[in-house]
Amino acid sequence: MRADSAYYGREVIAAARRGGARFSITARQDAAVKRAIAGISEDAWTTIRYPHAVFDEQLQQWASDAQVAEVPFTAFTSRGKKNQITARLIVRRVRDQNPEHVVADAQGELFAAWRHHAVFTNSPLMMVQAEADHRRHSIIEQVIADLKGGPLAHLPSGKFNANGAWLALAAMAFNLTRAAGALASLFHARATTATIRRQLINIPARPVRSARRIHLRLPTNWPWADAWLDLFSAALGPPPAAAA
Repeated sequence: MRADSAYYGREVIAAARRGGARFSITARQDAAVKRAIAGISEDAWTTIRYPHAVFDEQLQQWASDAQVAEVPFTAFTSRGKKNQITARLIVRRVRDQNPEHVVADAQGELFAAWRHHAVFTNSPLMMVQAEADHRRHSIIEQVIADLKGGPLAHLPSGKFNANGAWLALAAMAFNLTRAAGALASLFHARATTATIRRQLINIPARPVRSARRIHLRLPTNWPWADAWLDLFSAALGPPPAAAA
């Protein structure tokens, strides 16, 4: 069971354990979790690199590497010994690239600022594998956030069938937009659907007729012209020649 910090609670985790499920839940950054993170020594961190960049919602930037460490952790200690749950606290830290967040020590020397993401889990996987398994949960969260910024912003309506139809159309539009981005460029393959709509779809273009052919007159000095042309060629260009 993978979940975000909204489900970091004793009742949820206890229910998972009673049902025999493994749990992997983002831990809220309360005082106990912060103390556990602060107690991790510098030599305990393991550097990991992502085969594909991961978008960090807190930093609003793409991250291609991070560091991971693990400590034993007992949660919910304030609720009495009977309600305490001991498991693994796996922490991922990502370097904050924002220069405004760089901190100076007492001697005025600058040192790197980190953002920490903690996972409370009883997963039997090795540390790096357990962290990667939990991070797969965030993929669907990014998709949901993308959809909420688009067609799902208009839900719900007062009619059940209308909601179902709109959801089906939203899923098709999302998949088509993602496919268009992948055909356009590497940048658009990772961009949000709002960016793809703004840069490749909602374009002020004018159809004109010349020599019995219709042409599409696009903006001058448009920075995304090459990406749009690659998408146009891939979607509407002639099929490749058959092998002899």
